[in-house]
Amino acid sequence: MATVQRSASSSDSDERKRKRMLSNRESARRSRIRKQKQLEDLVNEVSALQKDNSQLSEKINVATQRYAEMECANNVLRAQAMELTERLRSLNSVLHIVEEVSGYAVDIPEIPDPLMKPWQIPCPVQPIMALADMFEC
Repeated sequence: MATVQRSASSSDSDERKRKRMLSNRESARRSRIRKQKQLEDLVNEVSALQKDNSQLSEKINVATQRYAEMECANNVLRAQAMELTERLRSLNSVLHIVEEVSGYAVDIPEIPDPLMKPWQIPCPVQPIMALADMFEC
């Protein structure tokens, strides 16, 4: 009878081992699938981040180019403002000479400092065009 009990016990043990082995295989299969899914998700995330990075780099390049263009345009405008200020000073000195020679009082406009109020035009009567092509960047 002890042999029959051992045989039944051995049979139960073998059945448990077989079930455990099947369970382990299924668990390993699920683990491999989960890892594969994580890898695919990471690959997709890398791809999306590379795309975002590329778009940001392009935006930076465009902004840098626009900045350089604006800086060049500002340099031209600064040179024109300096040229016009010098012309106004020259005209004012001529008016001073005319005033001294003729004895008549001449209305001589004050030359504003363009750095103090850059939004104000020094002499808004009629614009004098500087040669912009001289200062092209």
